Amino acid sequence: MLSQKVRNLQQSAAKPGILVIGDLMIDHYIIGDANRLSPEAPVPVVNVKKEFITPGGAANVAQNLLSLGARIALGGVTGDDADAGKLTDVLESEGIDTGAIFRDENRPTTIKTRVMAGSHQLVRVDRETTNPLSQELQHQFVDNIKAQIAAADIVILSDYNKGLFSADLTQELIDTANAAGKKVIVDPKGLNYAKYKGAYIIKPNRKELAEAAKTERITNIEELQQAARVILQQTEAEYVVVTLSEQGMAIISELTYKLLPVKATSVFDVTGAGDTVIATMAYFMAQGLNVEEACELANHAAAIVIRQAGSAVTTVDEILQDIENR
Repeated sequence: MLSQKVRNLQQSAAKPGILVIGDLMIDHYIIGDANRLSPEAPVPVVNVKKEFITPGGAANVAQNLLSLGARIALGGVTGDDADAGKLTDVLESEGIDTGAIFRDENRPTTIKTRVMAGSHQLVRVDRETTNPLSQELQHQFVDNIKAQIAAADIVILSDYNKGLFSADLTQELIDTANAAGKKVIVDPKGLNYAKYKGAYIIKPNRKELAEAAKTERITNIEELQQAARVILQQTEAEYVVVTLSEQGMAIISELTYKLLPVKATSVFDVTGAGDTVIATMAYFMAQGLNVEEACELANHAAAIVIRQAGSAVTTVDEILQDIENR
């Protein structure tokens, strides 16, 4: 039984060490009441009640792993500004290794500000640049992160299309991981999946897969498998794992296909669910479970977080309770 296998691992196995490399950002929330319209324009006036920041992007993947119990190193690029300090302070206070985070004076730290009236989002304001890193900074980044790759049990590339993952840098990271015998799991963005060549798992959602495979839409299993095989051929990955929202997720390789039905009994907010899925997959694969077992557990983890508002995280105990209470 999978739940008993996980319990045994929790008691006997060491905490897995996972390296997350990706686009780092801050999620900034301004929350208040909106009971009237502005006399200046037909927009709500928000009376601010509270304001806070949380790590976002690849840093949210790291927080999901932290909640599961992993040891985490985090690599990425921020601006050379006060916001970068705020982000690294939060991460370091939680015990995350930030030694592979570089500062780039030519970009701001990415911040997504959400103005909320109660649970309703009124507007989002983004401060960011998506320009690629300079060649010099790319070389420094790869040289610096080689030690973390060698020390990790598994490597996650969390691509938010914010400029870190140029084709050359991405390929060098994957080649370095493969040379060190480390599996790479990619949460992809954009249309150029060829840059992920050599990764072990590519994890798009249905829309991302359709766009990358240059197919008009994916409406059935046959179209899903056909699109996934395009990506398998481009990347030479072992697996494409596709998240399918209300339908669960599909695991596809050159030889096999398996659909894991959705575990959610209710859906409140899907924000951050993809981060939870990739973190859970990596955590359990790093503990020695196979891809299908790790995806089954990730499916339960996703069911837990989408019942909550905002980017939520879950724990191994909550995942086991979700399995055993069905």
